[in-house]
Amino acid sequence: MDFMLSGAAACGACLFTNPLEVVKTRMQLQGELKTRGSYQVYYRNVFHAFYTIGKVDGLAGLQKGLAPGLVYQFLMNGVRLGSFAIIESSGHIHTEGRVSAVKTTLAGAVAGVVGAVMGSPVYLVKTHLQSQSTSSIAVGHQHKHQHGILGLWRGSSAAVPRVSVGSAAQLSTFSSAKELVLDLQLFPKDSWFVALTAGMISSVVVVIAMTPFDVVSTRLYNQPVDHLGKGQLYKGFTDCFSRTLKKEGLMGLYKGLGASYFRIGPHTILSLFFWDELRKMYQRQQLR
Repeated sequence: MDFMLSGAAACGACLFTNPLEVVKTRMQLQGELKTRGSYQVYYRNVFHAFYTIGKVDGLAGLQKGLAPGLVYQFLMNGVRLGSFAIIESSGHIHTEGRVSAVKTTLAGAVAGVVGAVMGSPVYLVKTHLQSQSTSSIAVGHQHKHQHGILGLWRGSSAAVPRVSVGSAAQLSTFSSAKELVLDLQLFPKDSWFVALTAGMISSVVVVIAMTPFDVVSTRLYNQPVDHLGKGQLYKGFTDCFSRTLKKEGLMGLYKGLGASYFRIGPHTILSLFFWDELRKMYQRQQLR
């Protein structure tokens, strides 16, 4: 039930944030082919990207990749949050009755690794679909097909650290922030404002920690490949990270930061809020 509730919470958040994911993906791919002479700025900022995609690709273009996005959220976050919930309910993240930052971070990282491996193939399909656009505003490689079963895990070398770092940052700050809010008695113990406030605090930390890994992950997943399925732009995570840093500077690793927060921020807040509320509802139901 922990896995089902976690997956349902993440899917609920995805319905609201998928258009933001489309914008984030396009902005992260923009500038990737700069050294090959085909670079052009189509998206000046988050709001311009929304307008441009909606105008050229239509409103449906802002919901590209929704189906695999929902499957990915159910698989990845179902496993990730579900695993963490089991660890938490077993008391393994507490020391002397208090949340341990170290234990929570480790638990979140481990849960993130498992979730990333499970969800990587669907994330690849989602990224390909979200990057596809009308040729006049297309950025990044436009994929038309996959490359076998193993090709579905291409880019997982970036997905694992991306989700692991994000998971550790998200769950450790969420647990600590929730405990802090309760200690300060800002809201009643069972108030939904507790989870909402903790989720808002967690969202800021997650975006700062996760964005560089997210940029690299998006580029690895979407790079063109040869007939053997081997990437033609990057050899792997380290190569993509270093080349992006060298050619585009530190801000290249934070490309689409505004779009990242507009997507990851609300998704973090909503998924953690739904997750916390669904667990409370289930626990109340069990006590009847």
